[in-house]
Amino acid sequence: MIESPANLLIGPNGAQGAQTGREALFRAMGEALPLGIFVTDRHDVCVYTNAVYRGIVGPDFGGAQGSDWLNAVHPDDRPRAMAAWTKAAEGAAPDPLEVRLVLAEGRILWARLHAAAMADAPGGGGRVLTVEDITARKAADLTACMAEEALFAEKERAQVTLNSIGDAVLTTDVDGTVTYLNLVAETMTGWARDEALGQPLAEVFHILDGISRETARNPARLAMSEDRIVGLAAGCVLLRRDGVETSIEDSAAPIHNREGRVTGAVIVFHDVSESRAMAARMERLAHHDFLTGLPNRALLSERLTQAIGMARRRGKQVALLFLDLDYFKYINDSLGHAIGDLVLQVVAERLVACVRTTDTVCRRGGDEFVILLSEIERIEDAARVADKLLQVFSRPQCIGGHALHVTLSIGISVYPDDGGCAETVLRNADTAMYCAKARGRNNYQFFRAEMSTGAVRSLPVESSKPPSVGAG
Repeated sequence: MIESPANLLIGPNGAQGAQTGREALFRAMGEALPLGIFVTDRHDVCVYTNAVYRGIVGPDFGGAQGSDWLNAVHPDDRPRAMAAWTKAAEGAAPDPLEVRLVLAEGRILWARLHAAAMADAPGGGGRVLTVEDITARKAADLTACMAEEALFAEKERAQVTLNSIGDAVLTTDVDGTVTYLNLVAETMTGWARDEALGQPLAEVFHILDGISRETARNPARLAMSEDRIVGLAAGCVLLRRDGVETSIEDSAAPIHNREGRVTGAVIVFHDVSESRAMAARMERLAHHDFLTGLPNRALLSERLTQAIGMARRRGKQVALLFLDLDYFKYINDSLGHAIGDLVLQVVAERLVACVRTTDTVCRRGGDEFVILLSEIERIEDAARVADKLLQVFSRPQCIGGHALHVTLSIGISVYPDDGGCAETVLRNADTAMYCAKARGRNNYQFFRAEMSTGAVRSLPVESSKPPSVGAG
């Protein structure tokens, strides 16, 4: 048993010795130390333990007989402890070691031990063992290790997830410096992660306005400055490192620390080139004639309304030319629909070539075409275009191996004189076209107030058979 502090100093022959000044000093020092102290004489008999030691191991551990304390060291750790104790007996200074002590009732305690020779110990020629209870530190280390492992696992899961999704993910710090890219972001930007880290966002994530070609607004900056999720402006393109452009959609969100302060931003974006191309194709199909590629009647209505609104604000005029092909039914019936389709396509090309790029040529349906002349100065401007059309179409055209003479009947109405809205202007141009048909075809007529749709359509019209159709 460990004796009480009053009886701890034992002489070399086992008899209780007198307390010398030197021994009193040793005891005072031992009791003042924050470490547990276990001292043996040269016969490996315990001659001293301090209060800290007894508090660590308890009253029933480490009986005073020398190396019996080794029996309390965990079996897995005992060889190392025994080696250090032996090494200390030989006068060496072994390194401190950490072991587990199995105490009363199976309680496990982690201790940091340091054994050393101690010639000046009471009784002389003994050894000293310092013992530090590191159970709490070990528990903290274990907790930290578990937390680190959990953090690593969480990061690994996040990394795998981010590299598995179809969207590109890029993060920045509060200064706009790139801190992370996933694999998709590497591919879309053309930047490898190692090269991108530390670069300014504008270098790695270079976005342009698809229409103006100007550098687009930085969504990460806006997300951080306004502390909210923001979306990229519509129509933006990503300029990859090698210059390839990709249409993208994205959103940016601020990143916060535990105190809620913004510390960076995350940008999530994906390639929408294919969907935008599909939307453009669908838009074109909805507003353009499938055969000629010209704007259809729906788009004509929109553009005519816009042109009238613009002319009203600027004090200009708008002219509408309603065209119908002469004898087209005969060509279709006699030569077949394939030739008829070729005729319509050639007519569309010739009409577009006769007007300004700011004007609009539409196929309204069948063999009817409409030309919108926006913002003309005088009515004569419309007459000049009509004269040009009649002259161009007066020349035969070789189509599908046939020399075809396709002429036009043209009706003209002008805003605001012939109507204040798109529907009226279009209807009056149609009426004027029927008047041109009734007057022998291959001519143009301006709408006049005395014309009416019913009266004009009842006028006698020449035979639908053309004078001649030549073979090429």
